[in-house]
Amino acid sequence: MLLCTIGGFMVAGGNPISLIHLSEIIVIFGIATGVFVCCAPKSTLIATLQAISHALKGDGPSKTEIEDLLKMLYEIFLIGRRNGLIALDEHVGDPQASSIFSKYPSFLAHADRIEFLTSNMRPLIDGKVKPDQLKSLMAEDIHTKEHEGHRPVDVIHILADSLPGIGICAAVLGIIVTMGVLDQGASAVGAKVSAALTGSFMGVWVAYGFLTPLSSRLHAVHANEIVYFKVLSKAVVGFANGLAPAMAVEIARRAIGSEERPTADELEAMLKEIK
Repeated sequence: MLLCTIGGFMVAGGNPISLIHLSEIIVIFGIATGVFVCCAPKSTLIATLQAISHALKGDGPSKTEIEDLLKMLYEIFLIGRRNGLIALDEHVGDPQASSIFSKYPSFLAHADRIEFLTSNMRPLIDGKVKPDQLKSLMAEDIHTKEHEGHRPVDVIHILADSLPGIGICAAVLGIIVTMGVLDQGASAVGAKVSAALTGSFMGVWVAYGFLTPLSSRLHAVHANEIVYFKVLSKAVVGFANGLAPAMAVEIARRAIGSEERPTADELEAMLKEIK
């Protein structure tokens, strides 16, 4: 996009250097920084920066991570079915030392995934909740994650909506400066008007060329993360309600999007390897 913008400008006879005006940059990005800092609490701003970094590195859980989750859950459910729920206590109580969880680093690498599974399995193992109550508990957890994960998207939306107006403010300031040099001739006036128009261009360009696509990407990545937790939830709830391990995992498989979802035959082959 940057190449096309600058390239098209140069094809039309423009000089890229003429787009750089320090005064406009200071006004636009200074105000934008103020908007960013003021629009949300510190924790949300930190989460927004982390979400941006995460979104630029990938699209959320990969197909391999999803497959690892299904295999891991199947192993856990097998132990629970054969030896009783109490046998899962050593794994849920200390996931890092678990002989099962340690085989799936893609799960252990994410503290939120560990917390989600253990915090919902532990009351089931301890008998503090009934199987039919577990579904609502996990659904509430997921709802909270959806709400928290959407905050960074809201912050970027606010910035994207604000920047065109900020660009206009910078342009108006430039025109005010231009009014003070009318007596210096067309060349001086032209330079000042050019700088003012650059401010308006920059605000619109950054808003619609960068921030709006970024907010859309943040939303897509977060949606993929939520699918991971929904898959986990459906498997655990199914097992808690008496489904066989293979059937509980099969129900979870059907909650996966078509791009990452393994076929029924692929899932069966994966589970046979575990056996």
